Amino acid sequence: MEMYIGEGFEGNGVNASHINIMIGPRNGVVGQAFSSSLASPSQGHCPFMVVIKPNVPAKPMTLYVNKAEIAGELHGNATWGASQAAIAKAVTEALLEGILPAQAEDEWCIVTANWVNPGCNDIDEVYRNNYRACTQAIRAAMEKLPTRQQLAQALPQLGNPFYTPKA
Repeated sequence: MEMYIGEGFEGNGVNASHINIMIGPRNGVVGQAFSSSLASPSQGHCPFMVVIKPNVPAKPMTLYVNKAEIAGELHGNATWGASQAAIAKAVTEALLEGILPAQAEDEWCIVTANWVNPGCNDIDEVYRNNYRACTQAIRAAMEKLPTRQQLAQALPQLGNPFYTPKA
């Protein structure tokens, strides 16, 4: 069974985006995660199908799982609107450009876990950052990145936007 896992981070501050992604056949572990997540919403986290527009879902079928509980109208619009639109664009382009194999269109599915900060303040920047982060995550998954060499080069620079260890 195939399963591709990727990660993408883009932007700074409250409009930054962090996306984790699983891509693989519907009849495998990604399909199981997709159906389990869709059928098991939890308080504040209601997975939903990503659409290009109403009645036109992205392909491969993509499930959006929000990492942050919706906190107000702007955050909801940034999550359900801007972030979802960005994911739909990135997934659809990856299929149309051949980054995802042809069989992915109807036989695979995608699960995305998406961070949209409840304090976001620019819905267009949220869109741009989510698009770039999702594009990075898809490419990383399909190319099985990072490489061992990239890991070795990155380790001395260990840190993330929330914490950097002291030497």
